[in-house]
Amino acid sequence: GLHVGLGLIIVPLVIDKLWSVMPKLVELPPVRSPAHALERLSLLALVGGLLFEIVTGVLNIQYDYVFGFDFYAAHYFGAWVFIAGFLVHLGLKVPLMWRTLRSESLMDVLRARNEAPSRPHQTMSRRGAIGLVAAGMGFVAVLTVGQTVGGVLRKAAILLPRGRSYGDGPNDFQINRTAEAAGVTEEQTGADWTLSVESTSENMEPVVLSRGRLLSMTQHTAELPIACVEGWSTTQSWTGVPLAELAALAGVPAPRSAEVISIEQGGPFGRAVLQGNQALHPDSLLALKVNGVDLSLDHGYPARVIVPALPGVHNTKWVARIVFRS
Repeated sequence: GLHVGLGLIIVPLVIDKLWSVMPKLVELPPVRSPAHALERLSLLALVGGLLFEIVTGVLNIQYDYVFGFDFYAAHYFGAWVFIAGFLVHLGLKVPLMWRTLRSESLMDVLRARNEAPSRPHQTMSRRGAIGLVAAGMGFVAVLTVGQTVGGVLRKAAILLPRGRSYGDGPNDFQINRTAEAAGVTEEQTGADWTLSVESTSENMEPVVLSRGRLLSMTQHTAELPIACVEGWSTTQSWTGVPLAELAALAGVPAPRSAEVISIEQGGPFGRAVLQGNQALHPDSLLALKVNGVDLSLDHGYPARVIVPALPGVHNTKWVARIVFRS
């Protein structure tokens, strides 16, 4: 939530900075020397990378993928373009800053008379501009942080799709992907649902477990967060069967990895691969309940995976199979 929240909060600051340097960006002639050309290229990477990160990031948190390319890869490389532009620009400007600072004695500057420079008529003072930007940043913060911190600010998170309420009770927390969007129905998750626990070993038969059987096994409760790449996070109390117990039941007490397969077909949410250390963590669960009650269908009923420090997209919902690899 911190990454996305800060990204939105600095938008007024970015707009103000672009407004202040715009005369430099459009100055003529555009290139005066090889060094100046390199500076212009660094500005292109710096400004272009920054705007690309903000625009694609805002579209991503709204699930609006109009750009037609993989967001995660593009956002990652866009960040490196911005960093490269920033470092080149800094490398070009630091020598100029150093020469300027050394051109005058510090004591001469301190002894100089304080004379106000002549300047054209201002429509806003510097303090007014800074105050306006600060107020804009604060206003955006109020409209965004509610989806992460919750409480009274949750209803104010109107800029983000997960700030709203999902009903009363223990299942009232953010939902990244609903059962309807995933094509998962109550018929698929009803009384006939079973979990298949499998091993890649040819000598082991799959173990098929009903939800009742899972509830009769050793239950473990852990306070764990779901942190999504779209910027929201929520911490809840999850209860279920440790994945380590299911691995042992499959005949793989020390798995190299575990593939979790959902009822949902296809797409990035349909399956996830956990590393062995993730599957064996004592708080890694096949969760059956949350906050003391059964999971709702939108939260993954009849069973979902919840693993510490794992992005939300890999905490698979509506689990149908788990394949442990030795």
